Amino acid sequence: MISTRPYGSTGFDSTRILFGAAALAGMKPERVERTLQVLERFGVNHIDTAASYGHSELNLAGWLRSKRDEVFLATKTGDRDGATARASLERSLERMGVEQVDCIQLHNLTDEEGWREAMGSGGALEGLVQARDEGLCRFIGVTGHGTFAPAFHLRSLEVYPFASVLVPYNYSMMAQPEYAADFAALERACDEQGVALQTIKSAARRRWQPNDESRRFSWYEPIRDPEALTRAVHWVLSRENVFLNSSSDGGLLEATLEAAVSFEGAGAVPTDAVMQADANAMAIEPLFIRGVSDQI
Repeated sequence: MISTRPYGSTGFDSTRILFGAAALAGMKPERVERTLQVLERFGVNHIDTAASYGHSELNLAGWLRSKRDEVFLATKTGDRDGATARASLERSLERMGVEQVDCIQLHNLTDEEGWREAMGSGGALEGLVQARDEGLCRFIGVTGHGTFAPAFHLRSLEVYPFASVLVPYNYSMMAQPEYAADFAALERACDEQGVALQTIKSAARRRWQPNDESRRFSWYEPIRDPEALTRAVHWVLSRENVFLNSSSDGGLLEATLEAAVSFEGAGAVPTDAVMQADANAMAIEPLFIRGVSDQI
């Protein structure tokens, strides 16, 4: 079973691995059923989906009829206007067949114009606070991709006490000094304010190469070597206060969960030298580089 820790100040003890339900986006029903059975087998109790994840919310609906009370359920909206963000949340509730989600998150809030609209009068935050007060959600979070995500989240936390934040975190991203400094500042703020710190892209190898004809189940190429993937997961989990969101490539889910289980008894955390050796051997690159590739 996957170990748990307090999910910020929500009062919920979440498994260290959160299920990135983008993996369900285009799955056939029988594959959805097998995937959800894997979550049950490993005791994963936190589901992270989004309005923009294809059929993910619809694919969760049947399972949630009997499991809703056992899991922390989070979704996301990319809308920046208050009325449209609330409407997005209401559609998510309808698709999943639930009356309330535990957390609604402002999705990828990392651009100046979008941030100002979402945080301003009549913006998404205002609309979602009202929805929370009416019982449609319990908490509000904020997510981000790219190298500016930690800095934007720090600004967001100055405006509102978000329950959770989400940022990229892996060895190659943290090898960039500017990003590592921003991440560390966000981590300190989360510790001080009781904010849950979610991380994504633990299994990322690099962006897809133009001549790579592999089948693609995520927008980036993942690490598929089992031993390297295990080390990547262990490296993330060694940061005790973070949660790891599993990849949108559902084929990596079981290996990721097995790595999380093995981490409990692993003893040694992969050293920087070991992680750098993996990076060299597999040509691992950061998905986001400031001024070069900051968008998906």
